[in-house]
Amino acid sequence: MKLSSFAYLAAFGVKTILFRQKKPILGTVIVTDKCNLKCKHCSVNNITAVVHPYEQIKNEMRQLYDMGVRILFFCGGETFLWKDGDKTLRDLVIEAKEMGFLIVNVVTNGTYPLDLPEADLILLSLDGDREKHNDIRGDTYDLIMENIKNATSDNICFYMAINQINKDTVKHVCRTARDTKNVKAVSFNFHTPYPDTKELALTKEEKAKCCKDIKDMIKEKCPVFNLKSAFKYLINNDFPTPCHQCVVIEDGKLSTCGRCIHEEGLCEQCGYFFVAEYTLLFRGNIKIIFEMLMTYLRYI
Repeated sequence: MKLSSFAYLAAFGVKTILFRQKKPILGTVIVTDKCNLKCKHCSVNNITAVVHPYEQIKNEMRQLYDMGVRILFFCGGETFLWKDGDKTLRDLVIEAKEMGFLIVNVVTNGTYPLDLPEADLILLSLDGDREKHNDIRGDTYDLIMENIKNATSDNICFYMAINQINKDTVKHVCRTARDTKNVKAVSFNFHTPYPDTKELALTKEEKAKCCKDIKDMIKEKCPVFNLKSAFKYLINNDFPTPCHQCVVIEDGKLSTCGRCIHEEGLCEQCGYFFVAEYTLLFRGNIKIIFEMLMTYLRYI
């Protein structure tokens, strides 16, 4: 991370904590909900299958930037399916950088070639070992690992949603992140139980076991892009929600925190690690502040 970017984000954090501001710093643009997979835990794919046009996405990026957002994510659906004429996902990332966003990340299922060195991080969904991942996402594990091997940059971060199917493969994914070329780190979430996927949610005891596994892997020097000081809040679901410093925009609709905010009762069952981390950070939790500084400086 550039020193100027670090200084800007640090100043934002200090002002937010001191003055209890609710301004956003992290924004997500949903470029499409079209996806080539039908994953068992996903409730937001192919609802419209619309690929949003370049000018619309550019305007949404500008809207987020003008609100103060400086950390930008492109999400889907599957982001690499996005195209408008001769414009591709790479053009969106470059446009975001030129617009002034300090960190630009892309979320993908990894089934398309990973040629995007302009992104700070490519968050790639790997949901367990080969057996469990394929159970959730179809026969894609080997293709994804081949795409990682052939990636043009080492900016990949595994992104695992832990659920009833893959809860026993946390250590495997951590070690795979550590031992795989082009992979910087691994980031976890617990399954957030949308109404049609409630059966995949973890119990409090199962969350505690997974957090212990992640801590063990941190001790093994696995590159975990999460903050262990937030684990107890995630286990008990007693962190503040929603996160006012995060926003999502999809087809012109702006949502605080995430799309799940519109599902009644879902905030209280939130499994997103970043929501816990950011809400605790901006409420001045000293341990979280220190851990986030060390983590972001290491991996971004």
